[in-house]
Amino acid sequence: MEHQIQNFLYDPTVGKIVTVFVGIAVIWVIIKAIQRNLFTKIKDNDNRYRAKKFSGFIGYLLTLVLITVIFSDKLGGLTVALGVAGAGIAFALQEVIASFAGWLAIMFGGFYKTGDRVQLGGIKGDVMDIGILRTTIMETGQWVDGDLYNGRIVLIANSFVFKEPVFNYSGDFPFLWDEIKVPIQYGSNYQKTKELLFNVGVEVAGDLTEKSRETWVSLQNKFKLEDAQTEPMVSLIANDNWVEYTLRYVVSYKKRRATKTELFTKLLTAIEATNGEIKFASATFHLVEAPELKISMKKE
Repeated sequence: MEHQIQNFLYDPTVGKIVTVFVGIAVIWVIIKAIQRNLFTKIKDNDNRYRAKKFSGFIGYLLTLVLITVIFSDKLGGLTVALGVAGAGIAFALQEVIASFAGWLAIMFGGFYKTGDRVQLGGIKGDVMDIGILRTTIMETGQWVDGDLYNGRIVLIANSFVFKEPVFNYSGDFPFLWDEIKVPIQYGSNYQKTKELLFNVGVEVAGDLTEKSRETWVSLQNKFKLEDAQTEPMVSLIANDNWVEYTLRYVVSYKKRRATKTELFTKLLTAIEATNGEIKFASATFHLVEAPELKISMKKE
């Protein structure tokens, strides 16, 4: 019995297995120590998150390298077989490989980061986590109106960044242009209506004018873009039923619904205060009475 135990302990394969476990433990102890003591001092949340994700990837890579080096002599005779198997595995796992490549593109290509509001693979929401294979999103919209959370958490393969457009609502320019349309009756004071809409737009959304302007200028320095108007703007068209005014303004990507509510509330109050000088228009229907039918009958 004692001889068998000694043979087991001195078996080269057992020694390699023990070395692998010890090596893996050392690698991950060092990785966790770096994450706990060094990365926690990084003030920027995005950089800290990226550093933790990258260090985890390095840990897995070092683990794979350790196992390969220790068992390299055992793999020598299996080179051809592993090559054929590797080709088959690569074909079968092409989606996984594409998702890993997508993760690299996301982390180092600036597609989006955690906290951004994006539309990816037809799903719109806020990015909660960026994994090696999948991005986790807290979904907005669907059966909920506006840009509000619906409570559904969606996992999307990172490979979608190569297949479909990635819409980032909060990237280099965390603002959106939005607009509201107001129908006004013919015969109203058109100039006063225009001034009223503009003043309400400045009052509600005017504080973002300078901030969005500075951000847009920085984008122009980085990319080839034309100049854009970030101040509220009022335009109008005349159709068969009414004069339609459009108020265009810049809003934070997370406050579209609240801003639109505040704008309509102030507009309703301001227009009603004009005592009929400005009137809202609505669709009207005029029912025409059918003509009388007179029937005369002659007896022959």
